[in-house]
Amino acid sequence: MGEVAPGGGCLPPMDLFRSEPMQLIQLIIPIESAHRTVSYLGDLGLLQFKDLNSEKSPFQRTYAAQIKRCGEMARKLRFFKEQMIKAGVSPKGSTTEFDANIDNIEIKLAEIESELSEMNANGEKLQRTYNELVEYKLVLQKAGDFFHSAQSRAVEQQREYESRHLSGESMETPLLQDQELPGDSSKPVKLGFLAGLVPREKSVAFERILFRATRGNVFLRQTAVENPVTDPVSGEKTEKNVFVVFYAGEKVKGKILKICDAFGANRYPFAEELGKQAQMISEVSGKLAELKTTIDAGLLHRVNLLQNIGTQYEQWNLLVQDALKRAAKDSNSQVSAILQVLHTRESPPTYFRTNKFTSPYQGIIDSYGVAKYQEANPTVFTVVTFPFLFAVMFGDWGHGICLLLAALYFIVREKKLSSQKLDDITEMTFGGRYIIFMMALFSIYTGFIYNEFFSVPFPLFAPSAYECRDLSCRDSTTIGLIKTGPTYPFGLDPVWHGTRSELPFLNSLKMKMSILLGVAQMNLGIIMSYCNARFFKNSVNVWFQFIPQMIFLNSLFGYLSLLIIVKWCTGSQADLYHVMIYMFLSPTDDLGENQLFAGQKNLQLVLLLLAGVAVPWMLLPKPFILKKQHEARHGDESYAPLPNTEESLQVESNHDSHGHEEFEFSEIFVHQLIHTIEFVLGAVSNTASYLRLWALSLAHSELSSVFYEKVLMLAWGYNNVIILIVGLIVFIFATVGVLLVMETLSAFLHALRLHWVEYQNKFYEGDGYLFHPFSFSLLDEEDDVL
Repeated sequence: MGEVAPGGGCLPPMDLFRSEPMQLIQLIIPIESAHRTVSYLGDLGLLQFKDLNSEKSPFQRTYAAQIKRCGEMARKLRFFKEQMIKAGVSPKGSTTEFDANIDNIEIKLAEIESELSEMNANGEKLQRTYNELVEYKLVLQKAGDFFHSAQSRAVEQQREYESRHLSGESMETPLLQDQELPGDSSKPVKLGFLAGLVPREKSVAFERILFRATRGNVFLRQTAVENPVTDPVSGEKTEKNVFVVFYAGEKVKGKILKICDAFGANRYPFAEELGKQAQMISEVSGKLAELKTTIDAGLLHRVNLLQNIGTQYEQWNLLVQDALKRAAKDSNSQVSAILQVLHTRESPPTYFRTNKFTSPYQGIIDSYGVAKYQEANPTVFTVVTFPFLFAVMFGDWGHGICLLLAALYFIVREKKLSSQKLDDITEMTFGGRYIIFMMALFSIYTGFIYNEFFSVPFPLFAPSAYECRDLSCRDSTTIGLIKTGPTYPFGLDPVWHGTRSELPFLNSLKMKMSILLGVAQMNLGIIMSYCNARFFKNSVNVWFQFIPQMIFLNSLFGYLSLLIIVKWCTGSQADLYHVMIYMFLSPTDDLGENQLFAGQKNLQLVLLLLAGVAVPWMLLPKPFILKKQHEARHGDESYAPLPNTEESLQVESNHDSHGHEEFEFSEIFVHQLIHTIEFVLGAVSNTASYLRLWALSLAHSELSSVFYEKVLMLAWGYNNVIILIVGLIVFIFATVGVLLVMETLSAFLHALRLHWVEYQNKFYEGDGYLFHPFSFSLLDEEDDVL
């Protein structure tokens, strides 16, 4: 792919306004140097390949087996990386000679994977055995204490019994071993026992289930293990209790075994004799020492293997990084690669150079539609207009500061957060951190204009220009105020808040401001269509689209905007409503208008006439001119020259191109009719749509005022600390939940609608497709995401 200088236009060339120039090329590569050439192109990341075999399935393609082999090697490399991360081993560069032969690398990776997998399996088996022996040793120690203490108590009771028997005394209750089973006095009671460990959080339920299942015919002893124990099955450290349960009968034993399995209680064999217990503890301790030595040796060998992998991991991951520098010299090819530029009617892909600041704005535009090749990009102006229109609806410099702090948190921690796995909502917010930053700055600016800080006005720039008529100010909301000083220098005078004229004044101000902003942005969209027409050298769109659209829009709504500005600047008492009535209705002689009004009426009639002429100007000439141009290009071609070899290659390389363009006059005319009707009706509906700026700004202000007055101030009036704290908490949650979350999302979506529909439909086609280059760096980023 080569770069070409862009053509003409109405603006100086910039990276974001026009997409990067593209060329369709044909690359013929000798088979012996194909691998290294493609690797070099992947390292550059400047070429997008076209699939000329789209009718074939992946398994029918020439290099399907090789791709499968590469995918398998990539899987092994990911496995190595996971193992190195778990072991705390980082990849390191190596200066040793590197064998770039793909077959040798495949064999080497397979051998290392087999060895590492076997080491992992053996290590897990040894570790599980070691954990079982640790638990077994704990059972022998803790349960041995049970038997030792029980035997000591039994010996004492036996001696006491014998001494009482010799002295002639009798015991009321016989010993357990002297009791006999009911119904069969010839057989003594035979008690069995089971020992093991049970998780501590399940020990109470374990004891309760044992008691209920056996109807109390068991005896359970438990003792806590001081330190957490690694479970042999799960491999997690948990707190456990050693238990010994005594029972009578095989049926009871079966129930106890099932209960132990259900509660994850590990059972271990245990001898009743104290001598055997000591012998078993000694044997288990010896086995633990041997296993510890074996596990440590295995871990050391595994770490050494992973370190060896780490020294060559980067080379294996890039495969032929060092060989790329010697591609031409080492390939031993007698024929160099052939690069040929092809001329085609197919539209090239679209690629804009963006950074971390402009990338989210470009994502907003691409969500509507990818720009056609070198079409004017709305992102250039959206960087400013999108956060500004958001701020018009969200204007409050207190809420803007909250948004600014949230955006600064993500911006300051962007390096750390970009390397972490975030949930969907946090990742979306983090991706738009610079949009939120700009929205916060503009919200602070418009908040100064509206003079609202959580709906509270402050005289920041100067004292108020108005004063009360009396000292008590009891009539300020009914009779009004008097002007005693100079006009407030910036934004809204704080005295307007809370007066009887506040709502009518703000409604008039914000409604007219919304119309001005809407007409200005729609005019910008029409000017962008002129830039596209000039760039693509389409004079038809200049004369029969741009000019009549500008005349129609500004004859009606441009004049309306001009009247608003004149009234603001001159302080005229003329009623704008009556002016608009006279624009559409001819006044009668009974109105008694003077000569000045007659001139104004004539101007309005001229503007209405221009708007009426602009409609057929857009509709009729363009289809006939396009038909005449098509006939001039193709009407006189009786014979076509035979294409040469180069042209035949170009035609064959582009399956979507045609020898002649199809032209249907009826379709062109209907399309132009729809486009004209859409613009005429859209000029009215789109202007009305910008009134959402007024509506949402008013709603945001009123909600903020309600939360402040009906929650915070109401709680403050009770003079109770508890009520004040509760009111403050409710105010904070209402402000954050409703105003900083829901209102932010609402204003964001409405600003998005104004850009997608009202602004971009004036010039933006959005029928292009993105440029997806073959790049190793992009593949590495995708692997990191996976």
